[in-house]
Amino acid sequence: MFDTVCTLPLSADLFTQAIHPKEPVVSVGLASGHVQTFRLPSEEADSDDDGDSKSTARNGKGHIDTMWRTRRHKGSCRCLGFGVDGESLYSAGTDGLVKAANSATGQVENKIAIPLEKDGSVDAPTVIHALSPQTLLLATDSSALHLYDLRVPYSRVSARPEQSHHPHDDYISSLTPLPASDTSTSGFSKQWVTTGGTTLAVTDLRRGVLVRSEDQEEELISSTYMGGLPSNGTSRGEKVIVGGSSGVLTLWEKGAWDDQDERVYVHRGSDGGESIEALAVAPDLLGKGKLVATGLGNGKVKFVRIGPNKVVSEVMHDETEGVVGLGFDIDGRMVSGGGQVVKVWHEALDDMEGTGDFPGKHMLGDSDDSDDSDSEGGNRQDAKDRKKRKRVKGKDRSGGQHVMAFHDLD
Repeated sequence: MFDTVCTLPLSADLFTQAIHPKEPVVSVGLASGHVQTFRLPSEEADSDDDGDSKSTARNGKGHIDTMWRTRRHKGSCRCLGFGVDGESLYSAGTDGLVKAANSATGQVENKIAIPLEKDGSVDAPTVIHALSPQTLLLATDSSALHLYDLRVPYSRVSARPEQSHHPHDDYISSLTPLPASDTSTSGFSKQWVTTGGTTLAVTDLRRGVLVRSEDQEEELISSTYMGGLPSNGTSRGEKVIVGGSSGVLTLWEKGAWDDQDERVYVHRGSDGGESIEALAVAPDLLGKGKLVATGLGNGKVKFVRIGPNKVVSEVMHDETEGVVGLGFDIDGRMVSGGGQVVKVWHEALDDMEGTGDFPGKHMLGDSDDSDDSDSEGGNRQDAKDRKKRKRVKGKDRSGGQHVMAFHDLD
């Protein structure tokens, strides 16, 4: 279903990745505190000697450019998120800071201090999401969910959240916005789903936490939204899909948040299934129907067709490290991340030539506008215990060897 188009080696363990909403751009946040932004080959076509039109991104002739790279956080970079227009990139780290940067240049434009825990220690971030041009959501290890008004002209490192909620008893593991209603004047979401511990919750921008599900007796790790499904009976054709720690995908009918509606076994094992660390809905432009990609703790990406609710294919991201980042770019390419590598995948075509890695085509940019010292040392502070999920996010370490060697990567 998908073939590897290119492999990008990283200088430290990947904690998070973010995909630009309007351009073929991917940013990664590393355990060393670095943030690096890549521009992928465009899907523009060129003609070969026979006059056949072929995409440069498909035939292996494209260039992967590093737009910029910097040591953004003194601790690990835990989470990344682009603004809704893609012009800003928000990062949050174990140094207790949120930084807003120009996504094209990496230049920091604002800093926000994450509220400390009651004992004065840093409350490490877990998820960051720009809900709209006005609202930034930040979730933390302590189960806090902070809402920041981006219209307020914050002074550096002094901002306080406009609202704070605690929708779960455990740290927040994922956040998925729900589409705006038909009566919305702004067109931006005002409600979102979070997972934390063994529960799912829905929070409203104006009314706070609306509902929390029953205890699912399984850790809920990842989530995504899928619309356009058949409507029948009580079903509206809209579901939130949730990945669990035992390899089970659960489907939740929008508006019926007390308990899950359907279950799909993505991975089974004698000692329990592999955790579903990341989820991404395949875009309609691929013509694959209602398909969700699931990134597993064993390094595989499995594709589940929703409706029949069955696994239809799989690919291997990494044989030793789990998948912690998964998404599709503006051109429909899948981007998977985990360990010290990011892979870009293209829809498999029978007449596709030159699939596999781009040999020697990883072209690096000159920009390295660090706002901290550009050291590879990173931090080795352990995050809160997450051994149940075997997640890279629980390692909080840096260093190691590159998966592949490219000249002048650092």
